[in-house]
Amino acid sequence: MGCVVPLYDAHQHFHFDPLTPHRAAIVRDLCSVGLKQAVVNGTNEEEWPVVAGLAQQYPWIIPSFGVHPWDSGNRSATWLEIFRTALQANPNAGVGEIGLDRWIIDGIKPDDPRIAGLRVASLEEQSEVFGAQLAVAAEFNRAASIHCVQAFGAVLEVLQKSPPPARGFLLHGYGGPAEMIKSFADLGAYFSFNIEALKQNGRASPPDKPSSAPGSSGTTRPTRLDIWKHIPAGRLLVETDAPTKPPPDALNRYPLPPTADGTAINHPANIAVAYDALAELRGVPLDNLAVQVEQNFHRLFGG
Repeated sequence: MGCVVPLYDAHQHFHFDPLTPHRAAIVRDLCSVGLKQAVVNGTNEEEWPVVAGLAQQYPWIIPSFGVHPWDSGNRSATWLEIFRTALQANPNAGVGEIGLDRWIIDGIKPDDPRIAGLRVASLEEQSEVFGAQLAVAAEFNRAASIHCVQAFGAVLEVLQKSPPPARGFLLHGYGGPAEMIKSFADLGAYFSFNIEALKQNGRASPPDKPSSAPGSSGTTRPTRLDIWKHIPAGRLLVETDAPTKPPPDALNRYPLPPTADGTAINHPANIAVAYDALAELRGVPLDNLAVQVEQNFHRLFGG
C-alpha cells in the first residue's frame, strides 16, 4: 500500500446532528485517510458558535459562518452585526455557506419536511442577504463558500455588483454550465468537486431557467462530469458536503447507519473517494491531483 496523500475537504458540515453520534469514529477515520484540513460551514446564526467551538476542539477544522439561502428568511434583526462579530472573533474563519437557491422557491414541494417552519425568502431577498455577506467577506478578505441551485446567472450578477474577496471564493459542488466557468474564474472562483456527481450524472444546469439557457435549442449540454475535465487545474478543490450527498453505494467506503427516517448519511472520510474519482475523471495521477488541490486550498483558505 502506498503512502496516504494529504486530503483537504473544501466544504462540509461536521456539526450537523446526523454525524454527532459517530464523531469519535469519524475523527479516527479522517486521520486514517490523511485529512489535513476541512472547512466546516455554519448555515445560520445558531450554528456559528457551535462551529467555532468545534474548531477550537479539532485543529483540522477551518470554521466558516454564513446565512444559507434556505435560512435567509429566518435571520434575526441583528444578524449582520452578529455575523461581523463572529468573524472578528475568529480571524481564520471563512464566510459561508451563502448564496442563492431558486429551487427552494418554486421547485420544492410545500410539504417537504426540510422547510417545515421556515419562511422561504424570495430570490430578491436572498440576493440582498448574499450581497451583504459578500461585502463583509471582501472587507475582511475572507474566503466565501457559495451555494447555488438553479440560479447561476443571478449569482454572477450579485458577484459583479458586490466584488468578492480578493483571495477568491468557492462555488461549492459546482453544477453550473460549462460556458460560465471562465466568467466565474475571472472573478476569482474556485470549484469544488462532489462525489454526488457520479450518482446523478445528468446535464449541467443552465445559468438560471432552461428557457434562457445558451445552447438550449437543439444542442446537447455537457454532463456534470464532463465539466470537471475543463475546470482550470489551479482552481480545483474537492469536497464531501457531509453529512449530505453520499457517494453511490458501490463507492461508499465508509457507510454510516441511516437516520431514523431512512436518510443516507455521508461519512466525511469519503473525501478519499472524491479525490480518487476526480483523478480518474481528469486522467491524472492521484498524487499530482493531491499536490495541486493542496496548493489551491491554501491559496484560498490560508493555512
